[in-house]
Amino acid sequence: MIQNRESFLDNIAKQLNRPKKTSGIARPMWKYQPQWKVLKDATQDELVEVLKKQCEHIHTNFVQATRSNLNERLREVVHELGGGPIVTWDDPRFTDSGIEKELNKWREDGTEVHVWDSALGEENINIAERANVGITFSDQTLAESGTVVLFSGNGKGRSVSLLPTTYIAIIPKSTIVPRMTQVAGAIHNQVENGKKIASCINFISGPSNSADIELNLVVGVHGPIKATYIVVEDL
Repeated sequence: MIQNRESFLDNIAKQLNRPKKTSGIARPMWKYQPQWKVLKDATQDELVEVLKKQCEHIHTNFVQATRSNLNERLREVVHELGGGPIVTWDDPRFTDSGIEKELNKWREDGTEVHVWDSALGEENINIAERANVGITFSDQTLAESGTVVLFSGNGKGRSVSLLPTTYIAIIPKSTIVPRMTQVAGAIHNQVENGKKIASCINFISGPSNSADIELNLVVGVHGPIKATYIVVEDL
């Protein structure tokens, strides 16, 4: 229930010295929209190169893989990060890509691997907090800023990318778009068409960092201290 809305809006209109507008509002059509022109004609391969270069600036390890060697690349990255415990999303893409079979092998070898289980509630958060590596897929990926976009939801807890010591994002090449403009536009269109959107949308640009104190960059301040993006060629 929204309380005191009308009196609140009436007061704003009064302060603006104009009548309250409740209808007839139209979004302006701007003559110039440069945000749509950035990397407009870039091919998917060119966007990968833009993303790769940006990863250098955001202190993120960039790895390329194909479907056939994805598990091998993932194994190498996890080993470099120190191994388990590992926590992942409950996401069909882990099965479709063949990663689930690899994770099962790791379990057999004694590595602790936890898949987000909605039935466990807060226990998932506790497990993610103890994990060394969190692994998710990227739903959309911004080449310009080196940002993975995660649509959280049932089985896809946001803690997987925020609480473990390190983080790995599996990026299907097809998810890479030029910049924030394309993702924001797609989300807006979903809302306009009455479609359900994710309860939480996270934009993650490499490991956590802060440079607001004396302009000295500190990486790993309030989240994963290391991040790796694995771009998969043919998922």
